Amino acid sequence: MKKRIITAVLGVMMLSLITACGTITGAAVGAGTGAAIGAGTHYGAKKGALVGAGAGAAAGAVYDILK
Repeated sequence: MKKRIITAVLGVMMLSLITACGTITGAAVGAGTGAAIGAGTHYGAKKGALVGAGAGAAAGAVYDILK
């Protein structure tokens, strides 16, 4: 039973990866940019990456919706 649930969740996640390409790309680019800015401003690369990933994912989701 547990294996079926995990398989279903992984299937839905894979489907979302295919359909939400802008969201994933935005999160990846945002994380990289946020890490660079965080390291450069002494805010912290980890914190900057988290903030950047969130902002990038939101921008990518908006792009996917409007596209």
